[in-house]
Amino acid sequence: MKLALIGYGRMGKTIERIAKERGHTIVYIANGGILDLAQAKLADVAIEFTQPDAAAQNIYNLLNAGIPVVSGTTGWLDAKSMADAAASSNNIGFVYASNFSLGVNLFFAFNEKLARIMNGYAEYEPSIHEIHHTGKKDEPSGTAITAAEGVLKAYPSLERWTMDPESKGLKISADRKDPYFGTHTVSYDSTLDTIELKHEAHSRDGFALGAVLAAEWVPGRKGPFSMKDVLGL
Repeated sequence: MKLALIGYGRMGKTIERIAKERGHTIVYIANGGILDLAQAKLADVAIEFTQPDAAAQNIYNLLNAGIPVVSGTTGWLDAKSMADAAASSNNIGFVYASNFSLGVNLFFAFNEKLARIMNGYAEYEPSIHEIHHTGKKDEPSGTAITAAEGVLKAYPSLERWTMDPESKGLKISADRKDPYFGTHTVSYDSTLDTIELKHEAHSRDGFALGAVLAAEWVPGRKGPFSMKDVLGL
C-alpha cells in the first residue's frame, strides 16, 4: 500500500517505521505548510497526525481530493462534523480516533461496561486522570475525553466533563511530565475504597500500529468510521 504521512513529528516517524516494516511504501510526507494534493493523490491512504489548528483543514482538503484519511490529531473535534460530512458526500473513507492503540480501545470498551455497573452504587464517585509528555499540546487528552464520554453515557446526571474541581460534572485532571507516552486512569472513589481502570502506554508503537491497521482497513469504505469499526468492537 502507498501511504502519505501528513505530519512528521515523533508519531509520524514511528508510523513511517512500522508501515515500512509491514511492507508499505511512503510516497509523500508533509511536515507543515500547504499540502501538495497532487503528491498526496499518489497514496492509497493519508495518515494525518498534525496539530489541532491544522487538522480540520488538512482532513477536509484530503477528503475533497478523494483521498481516504486516517487521523489521530486531537483537540479539533468542534470541526469534526465538517470532516464527517466531507467523507459522506465524497464517498471516501475517514477513520478518526482519539487513540489508535488496541489496548486503549479495549480500555474504552471495559470503561463503558464498568460505568454501567458502577452507576448502581451511589457511594462511588467517578473521576479521570491522565498523564502525558510535556510536548502534548491539548489538555485534557483526546483519550481522556473519550473515556469521559463513555462514563457520561452511564451517568447522565453528571451532564458533562470538567477540569474545574469546583464545577459540577465528571472531573478530569491532567499532568504533563516526561517521559510519559500516555497514562489514563478512571477511578471510582468511596470513603471505604477505590476501584480503578488504568491503561499505561510503554511506547508510541501501539498507537502507530493501530493507525497503520486502520489505513489497511479503510480503502473502499465510504463515510466516517472509528476504531470500533476497524477492530469490530
